[in-house]
Amino acid sequence: MTEITLLDGGMGQELIARAGSDPGPLWATRVMIDHPGLVRAIHEDYFAAGASLATTNTYNILHDRLVPHGLDALYHALHLRALAEAHEARATAGRGLIAGSMGPLGESYRPDLTPPVEVSAALYAEKARIMAPHVDVILIETISSLDLARGALRGARTTDRPVWLSVSVQDRDGSRLRSGEPVAALAEVLAETPADAVLANCSMPEAMSAALEALRPLGLPFGAYANGFSEITPHTHGTSAAEYCARHDLTPERYTDFALHWVTQGATLIGGCCEVGPAHIRHLHDRLLAEGHRIA
Repeated sequence: MTEITLLDGGMGQELIARAGSDPGPLWATRVMIDHPGLVRAIHEDYFAAGASLATTNTYNILHDRLVPHGLDALYHALHLRALAEAHEARATAGRGLIAGSMGPLGESYRPDLTPPVEVSAALYAEKARIMAPHVDVILIETISSLDLARGALRGARTTDRPVWLSVSVQDRDGSRLRSGEPVAALAEVLAETPADAVLANCSMPEAMSAALEALRPLGLPFGAYANGFSEITPHTHGTSAAEYCARHDLTPERYTDFALHWVTQGATLIGGCCEVGPAHIRHLHDRLLAEGHRIA
């Protein structure tokens, strides 16, 4: 029997599907402005499906996303709105943790846009300090290069919250970050600025076993939460996740089969990312319990 922290599933794609409108490059942030309360409803659905935590809808609230649209003055307020909706959902559920999400600067899956470490560390520190009083853990997500991991960890560590670092790996070679750097090289980064857990996310589930084999020797709690996109390569980069192609074969049953294999590899932090929704999390929850595991 293994004690599993069951993460929630994707937020952004779920918001877009329920909103029924094109949010443009601002993605999940735009939906939150146009459809207040929808974030809370999705958090509630994940808690009802059995998730152990709510990941805040703060992934894409970044200056480099807001400035081009004249919305940077809302930076702080948008964080507080997203945090409030997570807290409201937790209050309804009567349980659970809140993980404060920090997404990649520049653009997801674009390690070539990684800014200098000193720049990213300051930006992430600002974000972490807003969230820290309101979250149980800071979750750094979809990090595609070692230097972006360095900056994000330094920024997150300016607070007293536990920090989880999650990296995005190549869909055809999960042992490498999207930058081409080896996942195992995170050992050097973590020696400089430690994390409390390490994960892989927002890559195809087929890539996660190799990623976990590289994460396991780091000696920290580890895990995975894959996406439901088709392969992402440098030739398919778009301006928002809405432009990526969703798979049609990744049923809740099939996703659960992948996730249960990750558990056999020693993973204790399991969930889903883009295009993995409440039905997937519910099925995973039920199968974990049926196989004798305990959900934290």
